Amino acid sequence: MKDLIIPDDRDMGTPAKTGEPVTLTIDGFEVTVPEGTSVMRAAAEVGIQVPKLCATDSLDAFGSCRLCVVEIEGRRGTPASCTTPVAPGMAVHTQSKKVRKIRTGVMELYISDHPLDCLTCSANGDCELQDMAGAVGLRDQRYEAGRNHYDAKGGTLAQGDTRARVSEGDKGNPEYIPADTSNPYFSYDPSKCIVCNRCVRACEEVQGTFALTIEGRGFESRVSAGTAEDDFLASDCVSCGACVQACPTATLQEKSVIEIGTPNRSVVTTCAYCGVGCSFKAEMQGDELVRMVPYKHGKANRGHSCVKGRFAYGYAHHSDRILNPMIRDRVDEPWREVGWDEALDFAASKMLGLQETYGKKSIGVITSSRCTNEETYLVQKLARSVFGNNNTDTCARVCHSPTGYGLGQTFGTSAGTQDFDSVEDTDVIFVIGANPTDGHPVFASRMKKRLRQGAKLIVIDPRRIDLVRSAHIEAAHHLPLRPGTNVAVVTALAHVIVTEGLMDEDFIRSRCDWEEFQEYAAFVSDPRHSPEATALLTGVDPQALRAAAHLYATGGNGSIYYGLGVTEHSQGSTTVMGIANLAMLTGNLGRRGVGVNPLRGQNNVQGACDMGSFPHELPGYRHVKNADVREMFEALWGTEIDPEPGLRIPNMLDCAVDGTFKGLYCQGEDILQSDPDTKHVAAGLAAMECVIVHDLFLNETANYAHVFLPGSTFLEKDGTFTNAERRINRVREVMKPLNGYADWEVTQLLANAMLKKSGRAEWTYTHPARIMEEIAATTPSFAGVDYALLETKGSVQWPCNEEHPDGTPLMHVDSFMRGKGKFIITEYVATDEKTGPRFPLLLTTGRILSQYNVGAQTRRTENTIWHEADVLEIHPHDAENRGVNEGDWVKLASRSGETALRAKITDRVSPGVVYTTFHHPDTQANVITTDFSDWATNCPEFKVTAVQVSPSNGPTDWQEDYAAQAAQARRILPAAE
Repeated sequence: MKDLIIPDDRDMGTPAKTGEPVTLTIDGFEVTVPEGTSVMRAAAEVGIQVPKLCATDSLDAFGSCRLCVVEIEGRRGTPASCTTPVAPGMAVHTQSKKVRKIRTGVMELYISDHPLDCLTCSANGDCELQDMAGAVGLRDQRYEAGRNHYDAKGGTLAQGDTRARVSEGDKGNPEYIPADTSNPYFSYDPSKCIVCNRCVRACEEVQGTFALTIEGRGFESRVSAGTAEDDFLASDCVSCGACVQACPTATLQEKSVIEIGTPNRSVVTTCAYCGVGCSFKAEMQGDELVRMVPYKHGKANRGHSCVKGRFAYGYAHHSDRILNPMIRDRVDEPWREVGWDEALDFAASKMLGLQETYGKKSIGVITSSRCTNEETYLVQKLARSVFGNNNTDTCARVCHSPTGYGLGQTFGTSAGTQDFDSVEDTDVIFVIGANPTDGHPVFASRMKKRLRQGAKLIVIDPRRIDLVRSAHIEAAHHLPLRPGTNVAVVTALAHVIVTEGLMDEDFIRSRCDWEEFQEYAAFVSDPRHSPEATALLTGVDPQALRAAAHLYATGGNGSIYYGLGVTEHSQGSTTVMGIANLAMLTGNLGRRGVGVNPLRGQNNVQGACDMGSFPHELPGYRHVKNADVREMFEALWGTEIDPEPGLRIPNMLDCAVDGTFKGLYCQGEDILQSDPDTKHVAAGLAAMECVIVHDLFLNETANYAHVFLPGSTFLEKDGTFTNAERRINRVREVMKPLNGYADWEVTQLLANAMLKKSGRAEWTYTHPARIMEEIAATTPSFAGVDYALLETKGSVQWPCNEEHPDGTPLMHVDSFMRGKGKFIITEYVATDEKTGPRFPLLLTTGRILSQYNVGAQTRRTENTIWHEADVLEIHPHDAENRGVNEGDWVKLASRSGETALRAKITDRVSPGVVYTTFHHPDTQANVITTDFSDWATNCPEFKVTAVQVSPSNGPTDWQEDYAAQAAQARRILPAAE
């Protein structure tokens, strides 16, 4: 297989520019670069590395270290090359005797206030100060030890120095500050700081948190993470790692590097957390992972990261991880560890026996958005080709299936329209039902940067998320709607745009169906859809809504970003279509800076949908009823495909309770914690006779499993993920699977165990690349994708085929995939979930930055220091009415169930609304949620549940019973001697 072609990975000193070409000479070499390029970067382009400390190509030039001085013919002095732009005909000298002398003197000053412990320093071999000392030829320094920041006991001052001396009896050096090790992942050692400002600038320019600053002047200058009493853990720092990556010394250093040592090799791979799809260099020492460093050439993250992707990888070696297959006959029995052959034979016999007894449609599969495209493809193939039915579903349907349906109906394709880079050209950012700073933090940083540059922001959310107001940004409009009224709000926005003539008529006439628009315009123009008429229903101020509509329609390039707060409703599909209507109304499609962009919650939600994980669709979103599509797969697979759609997850559970669905293979998905109405899920699982869980840990679903097949982490597999911008990224094996097999191999082994017993031909895949070849051969949007292309280009965005050999960053540029854009009537239909005297509040759910989904991975890392339990956010008014104080135990009850958790009193939520996360199984927030779902896709209505909150003394009886059952179900017999 073709090796990864790594682009030029040098630090070029300053960011790249675009502009007219400028030609100059540097040390006699002619170079042509874009206008605005720094002299430092121009020199790097011809292979001349100018020494630097404060400069790095991920940050704007700063010009403070004075190590990068050069001489320019015809100019006085020695300007800093990082802050000096090129000019036509400029002649630069980077190695003259004069600049060499200056650089050596500057470096001497740095070294004079720096501990010379290089041999024992954790950054030895990976320290820019050390490298630059060598680059300028510093072999000695003339300054005697004196007042300094690094000697804990104090130093002896040079003769004649009048500053206060530190005697042996003194308490120590007042300038010395010990290292701050409060953050679980990195330490801050002020004694090694050279005050280059790179960490502060990274926090500002890259992350946008503004948690760090330089306090003091001159010799008293220090990096500060807040007040004098604050440490890094108590500060506003979000542990994204940007400061650590920017630091040129060991001042900010990963604790893993301190403990393990400097890495000596790296593998470029893709993060397995959210749908941003960040690229990382997994830096290794032998086969041990030392650190994850965001890859500067990653097109989704552009060298940035968040606390999860950067640091929360320790779960891969957690003691809870199961590495050996296990089986049992009944769920009340303890697990027995067995070999792979015995486990697979047991599973295959059980599943085939169920089909023989109950029929071929009595078993099914569930796959996960945490798995690769190749693994997901094989799981749906297992259902269709080996099981002989279409009983295949995925967590992607449980979160974003309304995106597929809604955008498919309006635009003709089931995915977002832009790449992430597009946000750099937007003028109005419209965020609805998403919390990017917590759910998609790396993209949120890019979004915040654009807002600081002057873009305007509209937020539609029941909760005051951080984007509404945080450091240096504030939303122009926040519309805190009542949960469940998305459709009414979106239609009211369209009402304003149409009735006030703010639509882009030229775009509508040329790109959309004009007759359908006429019908739609008549619908939204009805006075019942006006902001004033809907205000009582939605809770949104009519004037604020009108102002937001005006801003989106007339503010320039408008881009819409939405998340699960849109899709996880009974009218999720209707809201998605309403959002598409808004974009078409205003002509905000088909160019950079605009579009409709779903923010996918998990790393491969898009890919799981693409790969045909739904019971009614084969790969590429083609319905199983289409004979020509079935024939293509049948010819390739050598088996017939059922033309009837199979069962979705809730249908599987219903049929299990009814006694007709008996067996399940569940790969990487924990439906007992992540799916709604926990009691119903438990009842369905308990009614099944063979549940196979294929995962890393004994998750909640495994409480009801009969077979456990150990899975592999993203660090142990090859394959691809497809992120929220349709970008197909390579996942590369960093270490060998600890269980012996990658997940695709386990699925193939199970398939072959069943095929062998049935006397049918077995699968013969030898590598995920072979699976991708089959995907490309059967899925039009992937037709041009192979691993060789991905190794060459790094990543591509589908559609990638003959018409688009390099992929498609922007969709619908000249026309929609369906031809003409389709306006669809979006009638508001209230959810059946109603508040009332027993349940007067509305519960909505979401995520938090430090934890991920059901927490199976992040709960097994140091991230728990920031979020050790789910809490219930409740408005002060509602708390006072119920006698609830901060930190009290409260019972949260709905028509479906009840649980107890601690209260957090906050005005982030409106009166009448409460909010919690779902990261911890001891809370099991989904025991509260109902079985109501989206009318088109069955996507659960997680975001609207009528509840009551009352004081409590601790966990409910149900929680205690659940914990006892879980402990009983997780017993493992000791291995035989």
